Amino acid sequence: MRAVQITEFGGPEVVVVRDDVPEPVAGPGEVLVEVARSGVNFADTLMRENGYITAATLPLVPGGEVVGTAADGRRLAAMTERGGYAERAVVSEGYAFEVPDDLDDVSAVALLAQGLTAWWLVNHTGRVRPGDSVVVHAAAGGVGSLAVQLARLAGAGRVIATASAQDKRDLAVSLGADAAVDPAEDDLTAALCAANGGKPVDVVLEMTGGRVTDQSVAALAPFGRLAFYGMAGGVAPTPVEPRELQRGSATVSGFWLIHAFARRDVLTAAYAEMAKQVASGQLRVVRGGDFPMSQVREVHAELAGRRTTGKLVLDPRR
Repeated sequence: MRAVQITEFGGPEVVVVRDDVPEPVAGPGEVLVEVARSGVNFADTLMRENGYITAATLPLVPGGEVVGTAADGRRLAAMTERGGYAERAVVSEGYAFEVPDDLDDVSAVALLAQGLTAWWLVNHTGRVRPGDSVVVHAAAGGVGSLAVQLARLAGAGRVIATASAQDKRDLAVSLGADAAVDPAEDDLTAALCAANGGKPVDVVLEMTGGRVTDQSVAALAPFGRLAFYGMAGGVAPTPVEPRELQRGSATVSGFWLIHAFARRDVLTAAYAEMAKQVASGQLRVVRGGDFPMSQVREVHAELAGRRTTGKLVLDPRR
C-alpha cells in the first residue's frame, strides 16, 4: 500500500512516501476506508518530532484525519490516532461521521479536528454569548479561520483576530473579524484592549503559548474566559496564580478534542450543523492547499514554519 512512513523522529526530511507499507486490517468496531483526502494538522509535525501530547512509536504512518468511502458505500470523515497519510486507513466507528453529498472532501476533513475544535471552543469552553468580545489568536489558521466565523454566528459583539502577517490579518477581517492585531506587538494586552474600544475582552481562544498567553490573560475583563488549546510557539506560558484569577473573576481552561468524544451525540450534531452552514454559505472553509502526497515534506516544512493558512490536505492517489 502507498503511504507516508516515519522510521525516525526529526524534521520534514524523515517523512517518506513508500509503496510497500502493510495494508491495515479492520478489527471489531472499525471500518476500512478508501481514502480520498488526508488532513494535515500542526499536531502531525509534533508527532513527527515525538513532541505531541501522547508519545509516538515507530515505525509510524502519521495523519489523524481522513475522508473516503467504506466497503458498504458510506462516505465517511473520521479522526484516527494515526495512519491517515495512506491510500487506505482503518477508523473507529466511534470517531467517524457520515458526510452529506453536498459537502466536498476538503471541507469534510476541515470540519473534523479543526472544525470540531473551533465549535467546542466557541460554544463550550469559551462559552461565547451574544454581545461578547472574542479574541481569536492564529485567526488565519484552520481552527482560527473557522472560530472567527463561528463566534460571529454565536452572536459575538466584537471579534478581534490576531495573525503574524498583514495578508493573514486581511483574511481574518474578510471572514468577519472586526479588527486584526499583530501578536508581536510589544504590549499585546494594550493592543487587544485598544481593538476592543479600550475595554478588556470577554473571551480569548489561544493556541500560541508564551507571552501571547500571558498578555492575553492580562487582557481579560471580569468574568473573562481564556481557552488554551495548543502551544504552537513551543514556549510555555507563565503559570497563573489562582489568587490572580480570583481578583479578576477570570477563568483559564484547557481543551483537547479527544475528551469531547465522550459526548459523541454533541459532536455528531455539531458536525452536521457545520456541514449545513458550509453548504448554505454561512461558513467558509479556507483552503490552504490540496497537495499530492508526494509533496508531504514540503507541506510539513511550510506548516512548521507557520507559513500556511486554512486547511491543508493530501491526495494519497497522487
